[in-house]
Amino acid sequence: MEPTEPPAKKRTAAKRSVGSADETFDFLAGGGDMGRLMRAKDWAATALGEPETWPQSLRTSVSTCLNCSFPILIWWGPDLVKLYNDAYALILGAKHPSALGARGRDVWPEIWDIIGPMLDRVVSKGEASPADDLLLMLERHGYAEECYFSFSYSPIRAETGGTGGVFCPVIETTARVIGERRLRLQRRLAEQLADLHSVADIGSAAVQCLSEDDDRDFPFVALYQVNEDQTARLAASSGLEPGHSAFPAVLSLVGEADQQWRLSEPADGRRRHIPTEGVLDLPRGPWDRPPTYSVVLPLGTEGEPAIFMIAGLNPSRPPDEMSEFADLLARQISASITNTLAAEAQRKRADELAELDRMKTAFFANVSHEFRTPLTLMLSPLEDALHDERAPLEGAQQERLKTAHRNSLRLLKLVNTLLDFSRIEAGRVQANPVATDLAELTVDLAAGFRSACERAGLRLVVDCPPLPEPAVVDRDMWEKIVLNLLSNAFKFTFEGAIAVQLRLTPDGRAVELLVRDSGVGVPTHEIPRLFERFHRIEGQKSRSFEGSGIGLALVHELVRQHDGTISAESAVGQGTTFTVTIPFGAAVLPAQLIATASSGSALASRAEAYVEEAVRWLPEGVGEAGRMTEYTIGLPRPADADAQAHVLIADDNADMRQYLCRLLEGRWSVEAVGDGQAALEAVRR
Repeated sequence: MEPTEPPAKKRTAAKRSVGSADETFDFLAGGGDMGRLMRAKDWAATALGEPETWPQSLRTSVSTCLNCSFPILIWWGPDLVKLYNDAYALILGAKHPSALGARGRDVWPEIWDIIGPMLDRVVSKGEASPADDLLLMLERHGYAEECYFSFSYSPIRAETGGTGGVFCPVIETTARVIGERRLRLQRRLAEQLADLHSVADIGSAAVQCLSEDDDRDFPFVALYQVNEDQTARLAASSGLEPGHSAFPAVLSLVGEADQQWRLSEPADGRRRHIPTEGVLDLPRGPWDRPPTYSVVLPLGTEGEPAIFMIAGLNPSRPPDEMSEFADLLARQISASITNTLAAEAQRKRADELAELDRMKTAFFANVSHEFRTPLTLMLSPLEDALHDERAPLEGAQQERLKTAHRNSLRLLKLVNTLLDFSRIEAGRVQANPVATDLAELTVDLAAGFRSACERAGLRLVVDCPPLPEPAVVDRDMWEKIVLNLLSNAFKFTFEGAIAVQLRLTPDGRAVELLVRDSGVGVPTHEIPRLFERFHRIEGQKSRSFEGSGIGLALVHELVRQHDGTISAESAVGQGTTFTVTIPFGAAVLPAQLIATASSGSALASRAEAYVEEAVRWLPEGVGEAGRMTEYTIGLPRPADADAQAHVLIADDNADMRQYLCRLLEGRWSVEAVGDGQAALEAVRR
């Protein structure tokens, strides 16, 4: 490096006051605060001497530096004296303004072993020396600080031809480098915690992830899980040797044992700063000193967290900044723990509900079996009595037994439905496939409802042409499917027609059953819930408000047993169409698994139960043509009864209405109606 010219004479700082008109110092014009400092500085006391003696190369470089908004540093002369602008002053921190005019070795002694050789190479060889994101541990705020810089050392040619100094544009990249590192850590942490389903696994993965960051931000991490016996167990750790005195395997939360980390103090969802400068043998990570502070963070739910994370903070970054980052990571881990605990609670709840469902299913199965025996013993004597030609019943006695018989059949139908459901739930239902003339069977089933439809004034349209070959179905299940759909259509149709259609799909691989009605229809938002068990549409107009809400759900399950599907289309006031689709053809099942058709002896009794129930939904007095006649259940009132002694009965079950009327016979004048609207009209009359 060429030596600078020795000053010809010394001048006092007073002669170079701010605003001096001396053209010798025009190159120091402008430059903001640093320009004013340079113009006011006593340069005679520095190695550079008075500015009037500075070579033109230095003057030009300083003028460029002062009036640039980018951080610029100039090293000049053999001692590499520092000159810089306002933007670079921010990098110096507490070393500004004393660094102006001082030797570089004196300003940056902590990093001179890194930048000194780089500067020597530029000066001696005249070659530029760049650096990208170079780590420099600067002591500019009272401690060794982790800093990163991108800069370029470029030679400044002196008038004599040698290198007079070094021109250095520089930018601090600390925030970007550390920010990217922490973002990578957060992303990696999220990836590792994504598929974990236990708190222990989450804790171990989190600690492992933090240790993969070269321990720069957290030289050590310890995870303690609090137990019910006022102790905390070391669940996971990184950067710690086993048996470290500050991190015992089991930490008592009572007494002096907890003074160091204070886990027993109320957590209130906030972090705690713990000074650890005096703790012996704490891990240092890549730094030359142990953490000055550690942080204790509760993880999981607030209030009474079961897990605490103790993390040593990077001593080369501001404690508040490190604490905020540790808190951010703790919230990320806590969210994963909270989600896991919620999922565990949900799984536990689901298991409990499944167990309750299994118990309910077993109860229904047992009760259904118990009900069927007494029902059979009730139905058989009733049928014998009703059909006993040797002792025929007459009048009221016969009506009583018919009522008992009808409702016994209805109860048997309900019991059988519950039993079917319990078997399906228990997985004990298995289709018994039979090669069946499906068209003939469907026509026979639909025919059972013809008389009921005629009495209700409805048309029953059956369109079931013969199929090219027998269909493979479980006859018993198919009967329940058809009868339930017909019963449902009859219940919600007051005028028009009910249509039953059987047809092959265009590709011939499936058969479709369509049951269409012109009834009240179903609101659009209710259609997805039609096949839910026990679901009933509130306020829906129907022939009867009785029912368990499991008929369509049972149909859905029975269709699934045939590997088929069922769907519904409906519009309010226009009717509903149910479409059942099941596989068709001999290839559905191997021939050896297809049984021969059994007799349909059970068909008549099952259909009778559905039809009898449907008929009882009709109002009293409905004739064969479907027209309502003037008819009221009325009993004669005794002559001596009070003129106001009139009883009105409203019930949607015909048998119940008749039974109540018989009970009140001879004491009051009785009128019975089938719904609330009719009851209001009767009251007004």
